[in-house]
Amino acid sequence: MSIEKTGMCLECPMTAFSPVWVHTLLEILAYTLGTQAFLWQRRRLGLNSLQDKDQTVWVIVGAAMGAALGSKMAFWLEDPAIAFANFPDWRHLLEGKSIVGGLLGGLLGVETSKKLVGQTHSTGDAFVLPLAIGMCVGRIGCFLAGLADHTYGSATTLPWGIDFGDGIARHPTQLYEIVFIVIWTALILGRKQRYGQTGDCFRLYLAGYLIFRFIIEFIKPIPMVYPLSLSGIQWLCVFGLAYYAKQLPRLTREFLWDTK
Repeated sequence: MSIEKTGMCLECPMTAFSPVWVHTLLEILAYTLGTQAFLWQRRRLGLNSLQDKDQTVWVIVGAAMGAALGSKMAFWLEDPAIAFANFPDWRHLLEGKSIVGGLLGGLLGVETSKKLVGQTHSTGDAFVLPLAIGMCVGRIGCFLAGLADHTYGSATTLPWGIDFGDGIARHPTQLYEIVFIVIWTALILGRKQRYGQTGDCFRLYLAGYLIFRFIIEFIKPIPMVYPLSLSGIQWLCVFGLAYYAKQLPRLTREFLWDTK
């Protein structure tokens, strides 16, 4: 624990231990647990859209490829100075990634793969719990990675500010995100009987997360400012919410009130 000029702050427990390998280990654990949770949800929910194993494989492939590409492109948009450093050396382009980009890219990948195999039913509900588990575990890794991960918040005088190794107390936005995901997922799944369409759990999960990220970005350093003083991640959140714009009023009503 250290005392700063701005007040008392806690010190990130892993800043002295070169925690890159810890982050990598937790990221692998996040993917592993997320995959197992998806297989469990697939069996438990019995969704018609996931009964055909061949089509399910294509959905998973589409999700993985879309998420991988989307997460990279979002990183390029968010922090082009780092992403394109020493260009055309392509190695920097592969270093960073973004959860928002991964979610939106995964969504587009799933929708594209479903069209290619003729799948017309929603598959999203089976992804809610796996995503929540994977994202929470991954964010623990981000928190332990400290300054190197660039997911910390701006400086704060609040008593729970964390010193990630540079002597400045910062918002632990990774922990804020974990708390939000746990509460939001519990609320969505606890009210699933209210929703009128298959896939609404996922639509609510993604829309809620995009709103959360749009707001939380205001207390994070912005590597590059875009129009309206927004970050690249915030603009991606706006585009993602626009995708669900027509359904958001219905989803909001069903989430807040039992209309059945």
